[in-house]
Amino acid sequence: MTLTDIKTAARNEAFARRKVAFAARLPSDAVLLTDVLQAHRGKVLSGYMPMRTEIDCLPAMSAHHAAGGRVAVPVIPGAAQPLRFHQWTPGARMVEGAFKALIPEGGVELVPAVLIVPLLAFDRRGYRLGYGGGFYDRTLEGLRARGPVTAIGFAFAAQEVGVVPTEPTDQKLDLIVTETEVIAVTGG
Repeated sequence: MTLTDIKTAARNEAFARRKVAFAARLPSDAVLLTDVLQAHRGKVLSGYMPMRTEIDCLPAMSAHHAAGGRVAVPVIPGAAQPLRFHQWTPGARMVEGAFKALIPEGGVELVPAVLIVPLLAFDRRGYRLGYGGGFYDRTLEGLRARGPVTAIGFAFAAQEVGVVPTEPTDQKLDLIVTETEVIAVTGG
């Protein structure tokens, strides 16, 4: 079995687990994420517009904005390119972008220092399994080359796996937050 086959099987399993967790979601799912982000006040934050069964980070994004922070969401400029980030506010007019992700209409481009990263599965080493496009890996690599960046994986606790299958281009998360726990990334 190739690494591509292994990742495909892992994605299918992760989608199923996330769907079950999403069905049991609570309005309080983002409380720990909101608490973690208080340490990053004043920094530009990138969140995401939740799609399908992704855990909802909008309450944490709104709290960061309400505290005077600038918030952005990712924009996909094209295949095999790093993400760009456009400023978001709770009242922003949103339009459909690539892959049906909502993006701000117009949108001032920002460079985030803190990113809330969506995922399908994660492990305690800080690796994540994404959708397979490599957008966050390319983006984190580029941002980290320019200076300090904090990547926070946000997921349901049920999305944790023992070991995420990885390849050399995969970028580690700095921290993982679930609805029940803040996970400090370990070595490995």
